[in-house]
Formats: sequence, structure tokens, C-alpha cells
Amino acid sequence: MVDDAAGSRTRWVSTERDALVATLRAADPDAPTLDEGWDVRRLVAHLVQREHDLVAALGDVVSRRGPGDEPGLTRLTGRARSPQGYAALVDRFAAGAPRWSPFSWAAEQTNLLEYVIHHEDVRRAGPDAAGPRPLPEAQQDAVWRQLGPFALSLRSAPVGVDLARPGGQVRHSRKRPTVTVTGEPVELALWTSGRTSVARVELDGEPDAVARLRRWAADR
Repeated sequence: MVDDAAGSRTRWVSTERDALVATLRAADPDAPTLDEGWDVRRLVAHLVQREHDLVAALGDVVSRRGPGDEPGLTRLTGRARSPQGYAALVDRFAAGAPRWSPFSWAAEQTNLLEYVIHHEDVRRAGPDAAGPRPLPEAQQDAVWRQLGPFALSLRSAPVGVDLARPGGQVRHSRKRPTVTVTGEPVELALWTSGRTSVARVELDGEPDAVARLRRWAADR
């Protein structure tokens, strides 16, 4: 939980889940998402499986099936082919994880970025893709604080990557040469998680370093 501008305590993960649920209810279940091989229905199945059936989730990992062919997710989506089935799947996600699950009692730490990124996976896909949402500054702050684990994925980049907010906050890299990727925290989360084609960010640095980083990011 974080302090908002009015001094109250806000669980941003709950705010984001509610917003994501509203988007999922209004979405076409067969519409594409930014996740390769996943339509909206399968993305919802992933969210449900992640929070309610870790055994099936592990089974999908062990199966080594490609995106769109995971056996556990296929079973879930098969039961959600009808409008009623899809609505029930979204309802199950909206209800939240069981109380014993870390996805429940540590939801802010385990779910916030998961929900934010998958929300944008739905919103920004397809020919009628939406743009960035106007989020409260405190929610952007919460996303910024959780970018650390995502930044670890940048260690394999061919250059150093500094993540910067327009307001001046920066997560510095020790590698040189360095390229600065600037954007709002949600945009940085999308960029660092591989959604580089839709992330509204700017890259600044030596031209050769920027070009190398762009090639690396496009191949991820």
C-alpha cells in the first residue's frame, strides 16, 4: 500500500484489478493481445491459472508447448468459449486469489505490474489500439518502485540502460556506454518487459549505442 496525495492508504493493485476487469468485460474474447499466441480469453485464463492453480501453471511450463498450445490454459479456455463461460472466467479473476495464496496476502508486490502490463496487452493490441491511460501520479510512483526486478533483464543488453522518469528520477546502470530510456513508469514497464513496439519512451545516447540497444530490444 502507498500514500496518495490526500494522505490515505491505497492498494493500487486493487484499483488496477478493477480497471482490468472492466476492460476484460468490454473486450472481445477472441481479440488479439500483445502476448504472442494469446487472445483475450487465453490471457484471462492465464491470470486465473496463475492465482488459482499453480500445479496446472507448472504443468504448462514443463510441457514446453508454444504460446497458444499450453494444455492447462487450453482446458480453461475450452470451458470459456460461450459468452457465459467467458463471463464466469472473468468473474473468477475478479474474485481474487485464495486467502492462503501469496498472490492474495502479498498482492501489491506480486500482482501490480502483472495486472498493469497485461491490461496494456489487451488495450494496445489490434487495429484499434488505445494509447496510454491517464493514471494517478501515486500509482505511477508505485509502478516505478517495482521496476527493479524488471531492470534485471536489461543486464544482457549490449549497452548500459538507465531508466528515467520525465520528472528526473533515474535508475542508473553501471555498464558503459549508456543509453537513457525515458518515459512514464508504465511505459518503462512495457519497454523492459519486451513490449517495445507500443511503449511510449525516448532513447538518448551515442547513436551507435542507441542503434545497438534498439536491435537488441527488437530481437527479445
